[in-house]
Amino acid sequence: MTDNRGSNRRQSKVERVIEEYGLDGFGDTMARRWTAPEDSKSLRELADLMNQEVLDSAFREADVDVLEGEVENMYTLLTDDDTTEGMRVQAKTTLESKNIDVDQLLSDFVSHQAVYTYLTDVRSVSKESKSTDRVNSVIQSIQKLRGRLVAVIERSLTSLQNTQKLRLGDFDVLVDTQVFCRDCGTQYEVVQLLERGGCDCDGEPDSE
Repeated sequence: MTDNRGSNRRQSKVERVIEEYGLDGFGDTMARRWTAPEDSKSLRELADLMNQEVLDSAFREADVDVLEGEVENMYTLLTDDDTTEGMRVQAKTTLESKNIDVDQLLSDFVSHQAVYTYLTDVRSVSKESKSTDRVNSVIQSIQKLRGRLVAVIERSLTSLQNTQKLRLGDFDVLVDTQVFCRDCGTQYEVVQLLERGGCDCDGEPDSE
């Protein structure tokens, strides 16, 4: 996997953070773990892993000794939605007491979208084939289920028509399954959602 860096290309955030925090080789690690045939990591998992490396590097730069699991725990306190505001403030205060610039640290944390851009645009890494196969398989399963559901409904309605228990003219059965994302507020028909690669969250699909 090559790192396609050009002198005229603007450095991506992931590249900058890798360089500033001395995470040499971590780009290769992310590319390898994203495309692994078995137990590959999702973009969100890779972003979390990189951010924990950033936090660990900040501890080392501040000459702070950390216990096993302390980096992961501190990262959870800083970023997890279930963390209370009081716990988050306490975690920030702890870092500040160790001469760590918390605002800069949080600003340097990367999103899964930034990881996606780095892997696909900078490293030219792709797992499109594997992802497409999985999506197509899901679409086929949905369409088969729809076909069976339509057939059951048609038979039931026709039976009620023939026994004069239902007043209904010539009809068609339409099955429309919508998926609503509470995060970005968009709504798509399920097959359309799968074919477009995701909703509008962060502007990129969350490729697994």
